[in-house]
Amino acid sequence: MQFARIPGITLALAAAIAMIGCGKKEEPQPQTAAPAAAPAPAAKPEVVVKLGHVAPMTGPQAHLGKDNENGAKLAVEELNAQTLEIGGAKVKFELLSEDDGADPKQGTIVAQKLVDAKVNGVIGHLNSGTTIPASKLYSDAGIPQISPSATNPKYTQQGFKTAFRVMANDVQQGKILGEFAAKQGAKTVAIVDDRTAYGQGLADEFKKSAEAAGLKVVATEYTNDKATDFKAILTKIKSTKADLVFYGGMDAQGGPMAKQMKELGLKAKFLGGDGVCTPEFTKLGGPATDGHYCSLPGMPLEKLAKGPEFKDKFTKKFNAEIQLYAPNAYDAVMVMADAMKRANSVEPAKYLPEVGKAAYDGVTAKIEFDDKGDLKGGAISIYQYKEGKLNYVETLGMAPAAAPAAAPAEAPAAAPAEKK
Repeated sequence: MQFARIPGITLALAAAIAMIGCGKKEEPQPQTAAPAAAPAPAAKPEVVVKLGHVAPMTGPQAHLGKDNENGAKLAVEELNAQTLEIGGAKVKFELLSEDDGADPKQGTIVAQKLVDAKVNGVIGHLNSGTTIPASKLYSDAGIPQISPSATNPKYTQQGFKTAFRVMANDVQQGKILGEFAAKQGAKTVAIVDDRTAYGQGLADEFKKSAEAAGLKVVATEYTNDKATDFKAILTKIKSTKADLVFYGGMDAQGGPMAKQMKELGLKAKFLGGDGVCTPEFTKLGGPATDGHYCSLPGMPLEKLAKGPEFKDKFTKKFNAEIQLYAPNAYDAVMVMADAMKRANSVEPAKYLPEVGKAAYDGVTAKIEFDDKGDLKGGAISIYQYKEGKLNYVETLGMAPAAAPAAAPAEAPAAAPAEKK
């Protein structure tokens, strides 16, 4: 039998296929797993620190309340710009501002509102008459309170561990004013106060000091913090021929009083405390305020190391001049924040002990407190109104914070900041 012949190319192809089939099968290469991504760091928690601020935002003293609020706002803005961390959390400060209308009853109402809001601290109140009753509520709640401007001694004499102030009290200021009156050559003085905790407290301390210095009090008269007509009491004072009229109260009454003194022909000089040491006093009293005197706790801003910078920042930020207590309100916020940082906690119970240990270089002074919560030191500066402006006369009392270093002789004087 004859077999068919297989072509050679066919045999070669078959052999090649057989070799592939019998050869070792190639294993697939294992895929290398991508390295696990590092877990993203957990975001730090943020805590809101609520600071209550209370002052009269309506009524005759609203300009002073707004001034305080602006000082506190500036401090809060600067603290937030620092992106602080306290107790392992990012801290954001928030100002809760309330209006007490300079009324003691309203003061306790808004104080309770802040307590219910669980604020971390309180800056205020502005007036002694509202600060004193409100301080009991803050004390009961364990909330630290720093007043920028309440000067009545009773505020810190109640024994509340939560109560502090960053300016001299009426005992310090009244003593200096009485001594200054005697130094000016006055022999007889008439005293008027507005019956508020501030006005009466300052007038009482002035009277003690004036009598101790040899002055004779020939009249004591009273008004209130809403009055505008003082001609009846000034007519009585005119008949005494007093050399000096001392007024314990605020600028809303002091300015018109000075104006009416001139209208009635009183030749006595006018002297008051910090409540009448404001631009509003001369605005209300006009040219009649020329030659009159007032006092402010501490040194003039321009003579303080941080004063000129603060004044410039404040003016540019709010397009307004400082009325009175704005630097003190600013310092009050900063002292409270500094205590939180040192305690590494924003909880009132934890940072409260650190407030009393303050040694803070503020705008207004080196701020340290005594065991009652009063500002240590207590320098008082005297000013005189001339052509509608306050002119610095002298500083009496204990040494204030250091003045700024003098510029080198060859350096040209800096131009004053332009007011917007």
